[in-house]
Amino acid sequence: MDTRFAITNYPDAAAVTKKLDNLIAQPIYSIKPDVLQKYEDEYYGKKCAKSKSMIEEAKQIIPGGVQHNLAFNYPFPLVFTKAEGATLYDIDGNEYYDFLQAGGPTVLGSNPPEVREQVIDLLNTCGPSTGLFHEFEYKLAKKVADSVPTVDMFRMLGSGTEACMCAIRIARLATKKKNVVKMGGAYHGWSDQLGWGIRVPGSKWTQAHGVPMRLMRDTQEFFPNDLDSLERTLRMNQLRGGTACVFIEPVGPESGTRPLDIDFNKGVERLCRKYGALLIFDEVVTGFRIGMAGAQGYFGVEPDLTIFGKAIAGGYPGAGGVGGKREYMKYLGSGLDGSQKIHKAFCGGTMAATPISCCAGYFMLEEIDRQNACQRAGQMGDRLVNGLNVIIDKYNLPFVAFNQGSICHMETVGTMHFSIDWSKLWTVPSVLKETDIRKKEMQHMGAAYMAEGLVTLAGSRLYTSAAYNEEMIDDVLGRFDKIFSNVVCIGK
Repeated sequence: MDTRFAITNYPDAAAVTKKLDNLIAQPIYSIKPDVLQKYEDEYYGKKCAKSKSMIEEAKQIIPGGVQHNLAFNYPFPLVFTKAEGATLYDIDGNEYYDFLQAGGPTVLGSNPPEVREQVIDLLNTCGPSTGLFHEFEYKLAKKVADSVPTVDMFRMLGSGTEACMCAIRIARLATKKKNVVKMGGAYHGWSDQLGWGIRVPGSKWTQAHGVPMRLMRDTQEFFPNDLDSLERTLRMNQLRGGTACVFIEPVGPESGTRPLDIDFNKGVERLCRKYGALLIFDEVVTGFRIGMAGAQGYFGVEPDLTIFGKAIAGGYPGAGGVGGKREYMKYLGSGLDGSQKIHKAFCGGTMAATPISCCAGYFMLEEIDRQNACQRAGQMGDRLVNGLNVIIDKYNLPFVAFNQGSICHMETVGTMHFSIDWSKLWTVPSVLKETDIRKKEMQHMGAAYMAEGLVTLAGSRLYTSAAYNEEMIDDVLGRFDKIFSNVVCIGK
């Protein structure tokens, strides 16, 4: 197994949690209102005029003006026209450091030529899709299976959301049980059943508008880092149809925003074995970013099924898939592979496993492996976070910066560190109100980052890639220093 992991030193989850507890107990610190106004006038108003004009037109025919949630930002979304390595360029010609990395898949950096040239060759010979089998479907599946020890077989799908839906169906067929348990606050796509308890632990249905509650009646959540909470849920489910599977983001909910203790995954694995539930690792973000063997390789855990996304198509469309042990993956091949007659898991996708997605994914994984990109990107993440903590101390701010390799967190308001305790029903409205207030200030900080040439994920998460070098990171830290020098306490 490949042991070149992105994580040099795993964060002390208890210490980080204590800092985050302190952050949300304090008044809000954010960019000075007059500085924010100057950014709006001088940068967004004058230097981003083409973006503003296009978004105003787009709002007439696209809800909100953009087609992807990650593109929303204050005061208006920018229009990007070029991506190369560690940099992005908008329609007005402004240059940015890219810490969004398309939401995480581009571990090599954006649009690497080694992959692009292979995709162009494919387009010249085959085209993006045929609806029939292509050799790259096999090559990608073989690369995944060779890299991740628990994956005997792999099925490509269109997205991580689809892969999670498919995994649930496999688990129910394999175990003959019905309930699905997930970690509170974790995100496993936007299907009806997994809309329960997203972003904020204990939030239940409150973050999934438009989904009837009855569709989530067989989903339960447990509190992060609390094995007793998980076992209570598993024990209770024995009386109501059993537990088919337990989903977990291995570094913590929302890509490690609330980090897990280093031995927590082992505890979850043990409880899954005890109660006969399949363990499903959602490695949409961590797969081929923490290491070629995934987060499961780093933690030494053997999930039954693994969800892939992001990097699985190399940043190209069609980024999703599920892999796992042969005894469970057989439920996707019944009737096609000559095996014994069993019910086949209901699963489809006309545009799943297209030649273009499999080609891009295969060559991206080959290059990540060859270039030791996971480890290199993780080292840049370490340099970034170490520098951020120096700046935080310099200005005596309550901010919290930490990383799991190349997954970096810069928490200024702690929006997703809140949780809901339904035994104290009267506190629910105040928690939801507080998170809304803090989300607004997180957007203001994100606007300051963008104006200083730093593209982040929602102003609180930054992905580093192998395209970064030390000089770039040091330049980035200088920009953060300028921003943090203009942060003040703005009160509750």
